[in-house]
Amino acid sequence: MSGTLILIIFAAYFGSLYLISHIISKKSSDNDAFFSGNKKSPWYIIAIGMIGTSISGVTFVSVPGMVGKFDMTYMQMVFGFFFGYLAVAYVLLPLYYKLNLISIYTYLDQRFGFYSYKTGAAFFILSRIIGSAAKLYLIALILQTLVFDYWNIPFEVTVTGIILFIWLYTRKSGIKTIIWTDTLQTLCVIIAVILIIWQVSHLLHFNVSDAINYISKSPHSNIFVFDWNSSQNFFKQFFSGIFIVIVMTGLDQDIMQKNLSCKNLKDARKNMLTYGFMFIPINLLFLALGVLLLIFSGHQGITLPVISDEILPFLVSNYLGIGCLIFFTVGIIGASFANADSALASLTTSFCVDILNISSLDKDRATTMRKRVHFGMSLVFILVILLIHYIGQDNILNTIYKVASYTYGPLLGMFTFGLFSKTNIKDKYMPIVCIASPVACYAIEVILQNYLNYKVGYEILMLNGLLTIIGMLIIKQKPQQ
Repeated sequence: MSGTLILIIFAAYFGSLYLISHIISKKSSDNDAFFSGNKKSPWYIIAIGMIGTSISGVTFVSVPGMVGKFDMTYMQMVFGFFFGYLAVAYVLLPLYYKLNLISIYTYLDQRFGFYSYKTGAAFFILSRIIGSAAKLYLIALILQTLVFDYWNIPFEVTVTGIILFIWLYTRKSGIKTIIWTDTLQTLCVIIAVILIIWQVSHLLHFNVSDAINYISKSPHSNIFVFDWNSSQNFFKQFFSGIFIVIVMTGLDQDIMQKNLSCKNLKDARKNMLTYGFMFIPINLLFLALGVLLLIFSGHQGITLPVISDEILPFLVSNYLGIGCLIFFTVGIIGASFANADSALASLTTSFCVDILNISSLDKDRATTMRKRVHFGMSLVFILVILLIHYIGQDNILNTIYKVASYTYGPLLGMFTFGLFSKTNIKDKYMPIVCIASPVACYAIEVILQNYLNYKVGYEILMLNGLLTIIGMLIIKQKPQQ
C-alpha cells in the first residue's frame, strides 16, 4: 500500500511541475529565457525557491541523521553561512551585475584570459555534477527502497526515470520555469518538516512546550565545540561555513544564475539577504527533528541503522505512520527536484556559454545546441549517480562538502586574487596551478592525519584557495618596464 501511495504522490507532484513548466514556456522558451529568465524574475520568488535548491533531499535526510554522531554542531557552520551570504551580496553580486554576465566564469576571461576562464568553468562543471548527482542519488535510493523494490524495478531504471522527469519540465524554459517550480517545492519541504516534527511530537505525547524542553535538555542539543582536535571545532566550522557559501553560492553558476535573472542589483541583493537569513531557522528545524527522532527511538527501544542517512527513512517507513510517510515523500521529492533541476539548467548554461561559446552562433543553431547539451547533461547525471551507487557512501552531505572543498578551492583562489589584486598572471599556466593545489591539499591532509593526529575538516577549502593564490603569485607577469 505505501509503495503505491508514494507512486501516486510522485505522479501527482510531477504533473504539477509539468503544468507549471507548460504555462511558463508558452510565453517564452528561447535561450534568453532558459539562461537568464529574460531578466524579469521577482526577487522574493527566487529567495523562496533558492531555499529548496540549497536544502536538497540530502539535507532533508542527512541533517537529522547526523545529530546522533555530531549533535547540533552543524549550526556552527550555518551561522558562518549567513556571513558568507553577506559577502556574496556586497562583493560578488555588484561585480556580476556591472559586467552584465550570463555565466559568472566569463569574469575570469576578462580578468586573466582564456585558460583561466576555461579552467574555472571546468572545475565548476566537475564539482556541480558530482555534488548534485550525489544529492539525487540518495533520493533515488530512498524511492527505490520504499517503492520500486516492491515491483522488482532495477535501480538503473529508477534513476533514469527520475532524470527523465526533470529533463521534461526544464527542457524548454530552463531558469524561467525553475524559479517558479522551485518555489512550490520549497514550500512543500518546509511544510513537510514541520508536519513530521508535529507527528513525532504527537507520538511522544509532547505539546510544543514539551518538545522544546526535551530538545533543549537532550545531550544531543549541544551546538558549540571548542576542542581544536575535533573536526567539529567552532572556528573550523564557522569559517568553513563562510567560505563554503562564498564558493558554493557566490562562485557557483547554479545559484548565481537565479540571482542574475533579477531585474537589477538591488533586487538580487534583497533576494540573497532574505534567503541567507531564512536558512538559519530552517536548518534548526531539521536538527530539532533529528533530536526528536533520537528521543522517539529511545522511548520505543528501536535499534537505529548504522548509516546515518538511513535513520529518517527507516523511522518514517516503519514507525511514524502513514501521515509522516506522505509528508516525508512530498518533502524529499520537493527538495531533491529543486536542487537537481537548477543544477541541470546551470550545467547546461555553463557548458554552452563557457565551453562551446554558444553566443557566436545564430539563434536557431544556438537553441538546437542548447537542447542537445541539456539532454547530454541528463545522461551524464545518470552515469555519475550509478557510479556513486557502485562506490557507496555513509553520509552524503559530508561527502558533498568535502568534494566541494577540493573542487571549489581553485575557484576561490582565482576570484579572490582577481578581486583584491591588480596583478596579471601567465594565463597558460593556470590549469597547472588549479590541479596542483588540490593535490597538495590532499597530501597535507594525509600528513596531518598520520603524523600529527590532526583531523582536517572543511577548512581544507581555505587552504586550497590559499595555495591557488600562492601558485598565481609564482606565475605572475613581471611589470613591463
